[in-house]
Amino acid sequence: MDIRLEQVGKRYDGLAALQSTSLHIASGQLVALLGPSGSGKTTLLRLIAGLLPVDEGRILFGGKDATRLSLRERRVGFVFQHYALFPHMSVFENIAFGLRSRPRALRPSNAEIERKVVELLELVQLAAYRDRHPAQLSGGQRQRVALARAMAIDPTVLLLDEPFGALDAKVRIELRRWLRELHDRTGFTTLFVTHDQEEALDLADRVVVMDRGRIEQDGNAEQVYGEPASAFVFDFLGRSNRLRGDVRDGVFSLPDISVTFPAADCPDGQADLFVRPHDLGLAAGNNGLRAEVDEVRRLAGRISLELAVPGQERRLLMDVSERELPLLPRRGEPIAVDLRRHRVFPVTA
Repeated sequence: MDIRLEQVGKRYDGLAALQSTSLHIASGQLVALLGPSGSGKTTLLRLIAGLLPVDEGRILFGGKDATRLSLRERRVGFVFQHYALFPHMSVFENIAFGLRSRPRALRPSNAEIERKVVELLELVQLAAYRDRHPAQLSGGQRQRVALARAMAIDPTVLLLDEPFGALDAKVRIELRRWLRELHDRTGFTTLFVTHDQEEALDLADRVVVMDRGRIEQDGNAEQVYGEPASAFVFDFLGRSNRLRGDVRDGVFSLPDISVTFPAADCPDGQADLFVRPHDLGLAAGNNGLRAEVDEVRRLAGRISLELAVPGQERRLLMDVSERELPLLPRRGEPIAVDLRRHRVFPVTA
């Protein structure tokens, strides 16, 4: 089932939680809504689910207007961050709940419910836990029960709100790999909300990066990380450095520093140059950006430097291999830095 948002917006007390937003999600895609707290990603997910009313625009499921339909009418499978399992029910009955609560005319027979739940227990690898209660399960197992319950109703789409947020790091990695495999087997159209960049980039077919109630960039992992569309996306995804300067005639320059950098796509005016730590290297001779070593750290075969650049408040982070830097520089030592790849964006209010 494909999903289409046409100029959808949501306001609270006159403030836009989600600005007028259009988005198309093709059937069978696994899409991450990624952004910091307050970016509008959970609001967007709940509008799609029917848990919040739309203030403007419309939402279509499979080409049909679903804007005024409830979550039940949309047949959406929704997985909450903290699972929302019924503590007094067994794993089996938690999964069966959505089927048993259907109107009598639409309710499957007990035999059909048994068959469906057993099938899902096998799918989520919890067949041996059918009679246990949520309190007897680990966090990862409870999350799998919540997913099975969402899938039991044969949903048109699966929506997950921070699905791994309550789990420790190791379990999160294992569970997201399992979710990817599960998605590939079932083919559900799936959206999940996360603020974890690694999670989104590793798991999703598409990453929709959000900030201040709007979509900043929509693309696959390689596009949003390697070709960021804005200063926000560059700074938000991964580790980055920022240098504040000016652009004139397609050239970026720093105050009181003679070295310049190309900025062909940036208009004239105050601008920020962004570069990732692994895209910095040692410059040959006296070429490159001059800086002073502030900190030196050795990290698992690599060397991490913090560099002070004249006129810049933020330190420049640089990651190099031990082979590239056989002799560790001392604190206060001058160093010349080469920017192998960078992006320049205009400073906006």
